[in-house]
Amino acid sequence: MSHAAANKTETEAAPNSSLKQSAAPQPANSHDAKLLNGTLARTNGLTHAASVANSSSGSYGSSSAAGSNAGSGGAASSASLSLAAAVASSTALPLPPSSNGLQMPYERFRADDTSYVPIAQFYAGRSVFITGGTGFMGKVLVEKLLRSCPEIRNIYLLIRPKRGQEVSARLTELLNAPLFESLRQEKPKELSKVIPISGDITSEELGISEKDQNLLCRNVSVVFHSAATVKFDEKLKLSVTINMLGTKRLVELCHRMLSLDALIHVSTAYCNCDRTDVSEVIYAPPYNPDDIISLINWLPEDILDQLTPRLIGKRPNTYTFTKALAEHMLLKEAGNLPVAIVRPSIVTASLNEPFAGWVDNFNGPTGLVSALAKGMFRTMMCEKNYVADMVPVDIVINLMIAAAWRTATRKSNNLLIYNCCTGQRNPIIWSEFVKHAMTSVRKHPLEGCLWYPTGDLRMNRPMNTLNCIAKHFLPAYILDGVARIMGKKPFVVNVQNKIAKAVECLEYFATRQWRFKDDNVHALLHTLSPKDREIFVFDVRHINWDKYVERYVLGFREFLFKQRPESLPASRKRMLRLYYLHQLTKLVAVLLTWRFLMSRSKRLNDLWSSFLENALRMARLIPFL
Repeated sequence: MSHAAANKTETEAAPNSSLKQSAAPQPANSHDAKLLNGTLARTNGLTHAASVANSSSGSYGSSSAAGSNAGSGGAASSASLSLAAAVASSTALPLPPSSNGLQMPYERFRADDTSYVPIAQFYAGRSVFITGGTGFMGKVLVEKLLRSCPEIRNIYLLIRPKRGQEVSARLTELLNAPLFESLRQEKPKELSKVIPISGDITSEELGISEKDQNLLCRNVSVVFHSAATVKFDEKLKLSVTINMLGTKRLVELCHRMLSLDALIHVSTAYCNCDRTDVSEVIYAPPYNPDDIISLINWLPEDILDQLTPRLIGKRPNTYTFTKALAEHMLLKEAGNLPVAIVRPSIVTASLNEPFAGWVDNFNGPTGLVSALAKGMFRTMMCEKNYVADMVPVDIVINLMIAAAWRTATRKSNNLLIYNCCTGQRNPIIWSEFVKHAMTSVRKHPLEGCLWYPTGDLRMNRPMNTLNCIAKHFLPAYILDGVARIMGKKPFVVNVQNKIAKAVECLEYFATRQWRFKDDNVHALLHTLSPKDREIFVFDVRHINWDKYVERYVLGFREFLFKQRPESLPASRKRMLRLYYLHQLTKLVAVLLTWRFLMSRSKRLNDLWSSFLENALRMARLIPFL
């Protein structure tokens, strides 16, 4: 039997499907406006968030409202705009701070506890279902489960056919990646446990056939949901379809699973970036998720695009907005399912597993450090003394695996949240990160580096803009002009435009600071046995940032730029030449500037002549001269 699968990060548009939505229940009293954390029991499988519109017309986006606007013409358009305006102007009730970071009691591991089940033993004989298994985090999750839980039964991956490539071919391509090299050599039979399930996170019922749905419902006991669009500038409609509707459809499937013991939903620590202190709780969203889903189903996309800035409010993009709504929707739809949420901050290259520095994309800091290494990136808006909250991907994956174990072995009505971050236990500030990165890219330079890597972090926007023009775009246009003269294809300006777009997305997070409380993560760590702590490492206090950043640089050099370590000696010689050229260029620039100033100012010229005359007089007083 062959099964297929759908990729989590693919962002193709979903078919226009009509989903029946019911009006969201409004809070009856102030108690409903409290934080939605693990201390609130999910009575009858439902806990409602506090989200109250200021308008007196009641709830928006209901089935009746959608039905009344189903027609075409000016009246429908006018009604759509009125309703959208009501949605955009609504606000949530203020929320009190959490009084307790822990959402359920944790008992420390005791050597005499005979009831303790090691994590690997827990997964023995179990089947796991993973969405987003072909993405950055998903790949590491699959590899870790196969390597550290050798008795696991099967891993079902949701994979979407694309470009005429069947899911079986995509799975083969995935398992042939360098990430699985050690498994291919040491435990090749383990790879046969990975089974593709054909589907699409944007489709009804996840695009999974009835036969495969029944297969999953009979066999799966642990689900990891990491499928999402992580594009910060994604259209609202597609972001809602993948991050919210995809989650809702997965929960519907989980309700049918006969022996589900844990559902781990991967969110982001920045879903609550509109507040500076973020506890391990679910905060009431600004809008009812069902109403937003209704909105994207019947409102024209061009109007949605116009409304998006007002809808997302203080959040910087649709990604953090829809992730926040997805958490609340999960709490509402989960009922009595055993659910936990893992919120990583900025996910970067691996710390140790399966090998140090592994990364397969240019997202986040990776792209900017790569541009720095190429000598193409020199300035950005960033508060250098703020914490750069980054977390290695294998730390996140180990926490997810442990969270599923904990959720399954300690049954509770509470939905636990784990903020997987480094800012509280082992912080690094942006200036230190850039310093380590600068040292590493000079020590392990890329082949074909265009200029000697240097850079500055600034909080003065006019000065930063000036430096962008002088150091990024001016050289780019000169190089592209030379390329055209030589009959070659220009590309540097295009690269600089992409870098500028990436910088714009990251700027929000580099100019602000958050305090992500991670009490649940710390408590979970102490429930593990010493052996499990060694196998499933997620204690961020063990990260040596200097060594980590160096491995990070070596990692993207090898895995993204496909440059072997054998090329380093030649690259270092080139870097030395670029260093001398860089210093010479600075000297020439200073001399030209001085010459220009002297030609424009007689007083400055006289001062310079006087200085030289006095210097020569002093030199004659030295005997050996």
